Amino acid sequence: MKPLLLVALGGALGSVTRYLFSIWVVARWGDWRFPAATFLINLAGCLVIGFLSGISVKQAEFSTPARLFLFTGLLGGFTTFSAFGLETFQLLRRGEFLVAGAYVVLSILVGLLAVWAGFSGVGARS
Repeated sequence: MKPLLLVALGGALGSVTRYLFSIWVVARWGDWRFPAATFLINLAGCLVIGFLSGISVKQAEFSTPARLFLFTGLLGGFTTFSAFGLETFQLLRRGEFLVAGAYVVLSILVGLLAVWAGFSGVGARS
């Protein structure tokens, strides 16, 4: 039960942080046509997960509960794009370039196809 609570608490904090960050970005640059809030959140999440992952690899600093709270909960609630970035990076570090490329291309293309299928499935029109 404790791991579930750590993930839930981290996820709640990450989601609230994402919401507040989005409000701040829209207030600053709301007239952009570019989805700046999501873009900056994704970049920030990738930067933080890269930093924490580097600390974890270099110094073995994070216990399993800390990893659940920070990586799965907090960053997962803030943006799952950071997990996508880290997983792709790890594949590249291991020299699995084909798998990394397939993961990136399939995630984007199949993800967009899934959004279209869900959107179309309810009878919505573009």
